[in-house]
Amino acid sequence: MADLLGFVLSGLVSGALYALLATGLVLSYSASGLFNFAHGATAYLCALAFYELHSGFGWPAVPTAVLLVCVAAPALGWGLDRLMFRKLARVGETAQIVATIGLLVALPALGLWIVELLEDAGASVKPAENQFGLPGVGPSPAKSWQLTDGVGIDSDQLITWIATAVVAVGLWILMRHTPLGLKLRAAVDDRSLVELRGLSADRLSSIAWMLSSALAGLAGVLATPLLGLSAHDFTLFLFVSATAAVLGRFVSIPLAFAGGLGLGVLQNLVAGYANFAERITGFRTAVPFLILFAGLLLLTRRSRTAGTAAVDAPPVDYLAGRSRLRRWGPWAAAAVLLAAAFYTVTTPFWSGILAQGLALSLVFVSFTVVTGLGAMVSLAQATFVTGAALVAGLLMSHGWPFVAAAAVGTCAAAVLGALVALPALRLGGRSLALATLALAFLADQVLFQVGWLRNGDTGWSIPRPVFGPVDLNDDRAFGVALLVLVTAAVAALSALRGSPSGRAMLAVRSAPAAAMASGVSVVRTKLVLFTLSAGLAGFGGVMYASYNTRVTATDFTAMTGLIWLAVVVAAGLRRPQFAVVAGLVYALVPHLVSDYVTESVHLPVILFGLAGLALANDPDGYCAAVSVRVHRRRLVRGGPDATGARTWMGARAEAETGAATGVTGAESEAASGATGGTVGTPSGSRAEVFRAPSGSPTGAPSGDPTGVAETGAPSAAPSSPTDATPALELRAVRAGYDGAPVLHGVDLAVHPGEIVALLGPNGAGKSTTCRVAAGLVGPLGGQVYVAGRDATREGAVRRSRAGVVLAPEGRGLFPALTIEENLALYLREKDQREAVYERFPGLAGRRGVPAGSLSGGEQQMLALAPLLQRPPKVLIADEPSLGLAPRIVEEVFRLLTELRDTGTALLLVEEKATEALGVADTVAYLAQGRVTWCGPRASVETARLTEAYLGLAATPEADTGADLDSDPDPTSPMNPTIPSQTRGGVRP
Repeated sequence: MADLLGFVLSGLVSGALYALLATGLVLSYSASGLFNFAHGATAYLCALAFYELHSGFGWPAVPTAVLLVCVAAPALGWGLDRLMFRKLARVGETAQIVATIGLLVALPALGLWIVELLEDAGASVKPAENQFGLPGVGPSPAKSWQLTDGVGIDSDQLITWIATAVVAVGLWILMRHTPLGLKLRAAVDDRSLVELRGLSADRLSSIAWMLSSALAGLAGVLATPLLGLSAHDFTLFLFVSATAAVLGRFVSIPLAFAGGLGLGVLQNLVAGYANFAERITGFRTAVPFLILFAGLLLLTRRSRTAGTAAVDAPPVDYLAGRSRLRRWGPWAAAAVLLAAAFYTVTTPFWSGILAQGLALSLVFVSFTVVTGLGAMVSLAQATFVTGAALVAGLLMSHGWPFVAAAAVGTCAAAVLGALVALPALRLGGRSLALATLALAFLADQVLFQVGWLRNGDTGWSIPRPVFGPVDLNDDRAFGVALLVLVTAAVAALSALRGSPSGRAMLAVRSAPAAAMASGVSVVRTKLVLFTLSAGLAGFGGVMYASYNTRVTATDFTAMTGLIWLAVVVAAGLRRPQFAVVAGLVYALVPHLVSDYVTESVHLPVILFGLAGLALANDPDGYCAAVSVRVHRRRLVRGGPDATGARTWMGARAEAETGAATGVTGAESEAASGATGGTVGTPSGSRAEVFRAPSGSPTGAPSGDPTGVAETGAPSAAPSSPTDATPALELRAVRAGYDGAPVLHGVDLAVHPGEIVALLGPNGAGKSTTCRVAAGLVGPLGGQVYVAGRDATREGAVRRSRAGVVLAPEGRGLFPALTIEENLALYLREKDQREAVYERFPGLAGRRGVPAGSLSGGEQQMLALAPLLQRPPKVLIADEPSLGLAPRIVEEVFRLLTELRDTGTALLLVEEKATEALGVADTVAYLAQGRVTWCGPRASVETARLTEAYLGLAATPEADTGADLDSDPDPTSPMNPTIPSQTRGGVRP
């Protein structure tokens, strides 16, 4: 019993640290969508600072700890959020993972380099790296108390428990009983909706990162007596704590906290009672990674993929269609020059360095396969390298020739890759990255500790081969041979990309659901890519070990693989030739820095880590960024490549629009149609549906029967029921997404106490108009005025605070928050919330129920009800009746009219034309991104509205507009219909 109690108590110490780190991970991920692989590096940096300030400079322990945890760590989190994390939140998940891994590599090296610089300057610092048995916050040496026979605790353990308990209570109070906690939880639910409620999501994200960094700093200071100052151990500690974050599904702080405590206890119990583990070297230390891998497999849910929008839109190749000489000439010339350099200008030393870089290039090209083609982040590539090299060395020690041993080692790595991929392929993104990293650590601590495989600390000899007269013991000959192999690998991968199989792989990368619908097996394709990548990495590992003539089990650890990934992704993953550049850079930079800058080993590591950080600005890598920028300059200058550049820019915008912005597919189609396609409302078919009175200035100009003004001119004058200043006005607004235009000069005005119904077919730009008016999308041209004030440059937050509220398409509420909490975000006063409950008694009895569990009608009532108590100056309602029953639709429109009667200006976008016309004062028709008509509701010709808007044939009695050039075929693309309507008639 005493043993059990001892295991539990000591497990609660490590569990408390796991809980602190896991809670910080969940906080930062919830607020920004980023899983911070560098969380442990922040903890290490604070631990290092605490040790140097306390032990080196003699500062008191407690004030130093408070300064670091409450000031320095939050300041670091705030700075990283401002400089890096905000930008990363807008790029793909691959770039997010690698950028934070770069930070994981750079921060500890930066801290150690600063200590070196201080030591050189004569400061009283102490040796830092890999120091153990260090003092903590409490007394030094620690005081001990004996609880029972054989069971005791010390002051460091007690301080850890007390600090963790205080943090747990404080976080619970913060998140559940303070306005700040409510806002943070709302930001987790829907970041954009938070901004539409007038709250700065960026500011909330900064607060979350500050809290997260403070928790990491606290864990680092408390862990100093337990872990010492080993950056490797802190990194391992982070990935173990990631298991607790998985238990909380990356969103639940209480579950993550409890999971951390339980994980620490479970780890100790397994280590103490699993007798069979004594026969397996490294098993006890590998227990957390087994739990991490199992937790990822069992608890991670795959998100449902819907639609056909690209999940990861690749950059368009601007050299597509060019000659082979134009595409490959510069690379071929560079290869020839490099081969010649081995025998002309390079010294033996630099020949060896270049050969080493080419050997690494083979490994780096494997990242192009698994991540560039497959969009899977594998953190186990170093494991495949080590496994293949050890197998090849083992076989060579038994007399196998080099070629046969290398082939078997490569196959062993491929088989290992398949075994890794089979259980992990159901995961994606960060979960797959964590799973492969867990397996990499398992291999380091268990598989590569097997005696017959590792051959002790000496490893295996792998002599360089001799092929007839070619002796590869000469670094120059070895370098040229590697150059041939690298060229062959690059050519093979480039040929694969252009083949049908390669196109299927790219389809799986960009849009898995669409690829599956086209008959492509997503699982089989990913398995092939993973296996091919592992085999290529293994072959590169054999060649690299042959360059060194020996391999040991510790040459390529899992941490080494993290640095490799940061370097190759920073160069560019999409093209294998960029991986070759990365390999050469990785080999050359440390020696160049050592010769010309500093002999410190930390600066090259910092540079490689910072290369990963550059992905916040250039997600496709610096090699791709250079060529893209050159091409853009040609576009600006209007040079010979300008036409191709415009095509490339338009294609990239079209590829990224749906995935990156959430714009509807119809509006993305309209964007391309505006540049020459026949999308949306065609010229002459619907332009005169709305007839202004004779002589009215709101009609189409004479001689323009379509009602669409020429490019650059306003499309229609806005209609004004009064001479008052409009509450919301759009003047010649142009807008789009990533260069794809959607709106082409929209003029629209909404006055106080007026409902303007904005009608038009799918793809006309209605939702984009709403987003521009609310500040979610910045206009490319024109102005937006709010109550006569120019608000064009204001974002959604300032626009909302000025009284402009957007009720977005769907339900404008936070599903994970309760009814009471949803109301409290908009109505601060309790009596205002009680007034809502009096008006809607069905909500009163369920105020503690999550809003996501309500029916669609109840959710829409909950979204609109607070507006009656605090009417906004402007309400932009985008499809408020979407998916609702007819009875609920009537209630929704009744609420809208009540808001109008309070003086609110309403811009109403609605597909149910009959209902919209029933409440509208003014009607505007939008087609192909232009307002083609705007006027009073009385001027609308209902029969023509039916024909043009719903694609239905007009009745003879109503066919008074013989001059209209309408399409007689109701199935013609000139008469698109609203999907929610039928051709048999108009919804009553």
